[in-house]
Amino acid sequence: MESINIIERGTFNEKAMKKLLVHDSPYFRIINFNFEPGQELPIHSHDLEGELSIQIIEGEGEYLAQDRNIPAKAGDILVCAVSEPHGVRARTRMRVLVTIAPPL
Repeated sequence: MESINIIERGTFNEKAMKKLLVHDSPYFRIINFNFEPGQELPIHSHDLEGELSIQIIEGEGEYLAQDRNIPAKAGDILVCAVSEPHGVRARTRMRVLVTIAPPL
C-alpha cells in the first residue's frame, strides 16, 4: 500500500506540461499531468484494447475529441476506450489525473 499526494509532488512548468508517474503495475497506470493555461495533451489514440479515465483535479479546460471539445472543470471525469481519440487542454492552471487499464 502506498499513499502519494499529487498536490505536494506534482509541479508546473511554463514551457511544457509536467508529468508525474503516480502508479505503474501490470493492471493499471496512473499519471498526473499539470498544465499551465494554454498547454495541452494533443488528441491521440492507442491501437490497443483497454479503457482510460481523465479526471480534472483542479482548474478548468476542455477534453479534446476528434469531432468535438467538451468543457471540463474540477470534479469532471471523462471515460473512454484507449483506442478512441482523446486529449485535454487547459484554460487555467490545471491538474489532471489519468488512469489507464491495462497500462500501455
